[in-house]
Amino acid sequence: MTLEELIPYLPHFQALLNTAATLLLASGYLFIRNARPDLHRNCMATALVISSVFMVSYLTYHAHVGYMPFAGQGLIRPFYFTLLASHVILAAVIVPLVLSTVYFAIKADFARHPRLARWTLPLWLYVSVSGVVIYLLGFHVYPPEM
Repeated sequence: MTLEELIPYLPHFQALLNTAATLLLASGYLFIRNARPDLHRNCMATALVISSVFMVSYLTYHAHVGYMPFAGQGLIRPFYFTLLASHVILAAVIVPLVLSTVYFAIKADFARHPRLARWTLPLWLYVSVSGVVIYLLGFHVYPPEM
């Protein structure tokens, strides 16, 4: 299968990746709260890898497709675009936060790691969940007109 043939499937793949990242982030949080740092580390590292694969897929898709107009009409439009704007802004903010949080974990700086993770985790979860909601609205509830 060529890249051009794969492009239409990438949004579905990306939603799956975001869902998996959300589940891993939530599991990682529960593991650290239950004193299981080994499982916490594994979940968070896997969430980081999955989110990185998502970013490559997302950039590939939009490099080939470009802008995707939202087909929804009426009151859903301001909701959708507000959600989209917050998602895009926080997606840009979350990258350095995640990288800094991971850096402190790798350096075993367990004074700064949890302090930063208190901000990083909810923002990362918001970006992951809002990405899935945007996907559902843009591809299933209000599918693009082809």
